[in-house]
Amino acid sequence: VIWHMGRLAAFDIETTGTETEADRIVTAAVTIVGAGVDRVSMTWLVDPGVPIPAEATKVHRITDERVRKEGLPSEQAVAEITEYLADIVCEGIPLVAFNARFDLTILDREARRHGQETLSQMIEGNLPLRVIDPYVLDRHFNRFRKGRRTLSVLCDAYGIPLDDAHAADADALAAVRLAWKLGDTQAELAGYDLDELHRAQVGWAKSQAESLEKYFAEQGRPERIEGEWPLVSHEQQDPVSLP
Repeated sequence: VIWHMGRLAAFDIETTGTETEADRIVTAAVTIVGAGVDRVSMTWLVDPGVPIPAEATKVHRITDERVRKEGLPSEQAVAEITEYLADIVCEGIPLVAFNARFDLTILDREARRHGQETLSQMIEGNLPLRVIDPYVLDRHFNRFRKGRRTLSVLCDAYGIPLDDAHAADADALAAVRLAWKLGDTQAELAGYDLDELHRAQVGWAKSQAESLEKYFAEQGRPERIEGEWPLVSHEQQDPVSLP
């Protein structure tokens, strides 16, 4: 089966901020679609245990009051999310995540913060983690696209509806539709099997980071851009992420 015609599991989170080593999950969603089977969706509202900054609330519209009243404790939610994703991976279903480096690294650090098994540790010895990242794919196959590459911008470019941007469930569904569209419109991309595609994205993400780092240096902005994908190793310090 061509990868984009099979089962795909989209993962998205909304957080207290953009620092992968410090910020916390506020909402999460996993949506499994494809292969002619009914859609399955799971969502979590999470009390991160720290105040949600006003700037973050402005983006995802989740308030401290709501998470304290309705949210799961962070420790419980992180364990549930990680276990759910591990089960999906062990079934051989790839994960789709837009800018996967951010979502998977945050989840990894949250698990470590709570002294829990990480996703990588849970699936060790089972099927490998295979990730499809529409952000990395578009940067590779549409190198000369002008402007920003947010999920909303790319959904507009590919004619994909995104009616509730920055709601985790809406973003997850949009990301998986974007991945499908890329697979459907790029013959070369459709020709990869899942293992080849994952390995290719590791290289593409690294090259994209190096290219951006070089560009910034030429502009007098010496910044290190993270190139490790889809998960930043725990030992590394967190540099500037791709915009």
